[in-house]
Amino acid sequence: MRTTVETVGPDDDVSDVLGRLANVDFNGFPVVDDDGHVVGIVTQHDVVSLFQTKDRTLWIPVGFPPFMETLTYAVDVSWKDLDLGVDAVRSAGKPVRDVMTTDVVTVAPDDDFDHVLDLLADDERDINRLPVVDDGGVLVGIIARQDVLRALRDERRAA
Repeated sequence: MRTTVETVGPDDDVSDVLGRLANVDFNGFPVVDDDGHVVGIVTQHDVVSLFQTKDRTLWIPVGFPPFMETLTYAVDVSWKDLDLGVDAVRSAGKPVRDVMTTDVVTVAPDDDFDHVLDLLADDERDINRLPVVDDGGVLVGIIARQDVLRALRDERRAA
């Protein structure tokens, strides 16, 4: 595990977190309270989802009054068509607590390697980083999927 962990707070602005995510080589931060307890995790997916179109249905009236009909067309709006500036302004003041995942999967410092592997290879959840917490839930480190892969690679090369 790595003991130096970049974190964010639950009251940090989403826009600040988005800026920080753009400048790091990983895709999420543990969210910790003032006492260092893990209260959530925020990922690129959580933040980017604020800027995705939720309703991709475009209603187009066809015909002339009084013979109007409405047809439904599914339109996949591309990123270049979105007004990210408006969405960014609308979401800028939101706190991380509004978008973070609160059901955080964590491990303890003495958990075995197989348990960590099982969590990172889970078929239902796409977990990239596992916060490591002590008995009181305080963050003491983090294990990234990439760290596990490097450890396995190094072990195989040493054998």
